[in-house]
Amino acid sequence: MGTVVTYKVAQLSDVFTDIMLASRTKSKCDAIAQRIGGNKVKTSQVNADNVPELVSLLNSFKPELVINVALPYQDLTIMDACLQAGINYMDTANYEPPEEANSNINGNGHIKTSLKKQG
Repeated sequence: MGTVVTYKVAQLSDVFTDIMLASRTKSKCDAIAQRIGGNKVKTSQVNADNVPELVSLLNSFKPELVINVALPYQDLTIMDACLQAGINYMDTANYEPPEEANSNINGNGHIKTSLKKQG
C-alpha cells in the first residue's frame, strides 16, 4: 500500500512538493524512493508504535499532511503523534484493536469471512 500511495503522491508534484516515506524498515523505503527517482522521496526509519519517535520525525520534516497506510492497530499512535505535532492526518484503514484483528484470523493465517445470502 505504501508503494502505491508514494507513487501516486509523487506524480502530483504540483500538490506535494516534499515527500517522506517512513517505515520500520528503511531499506524498503529506500528501494521505493530509488524506483521513483528524481530525489522526490526522502526516507526515514520510524517505529509507528512509538509516539515520541513519530513526533520527532514529524517535527523535523514538518509535513502538512500525514497519509497513514500502516496497519490499523497503529492508527491511534500515529494519530496521537500528529495531534502532538499539529499535523493534519489522513487514514486509509479502519481501526480494529489487535485482539479483535487476531480473532478474525483462522489457524491457516487467513481472514475469517462470512457471507450472508440476501433475499
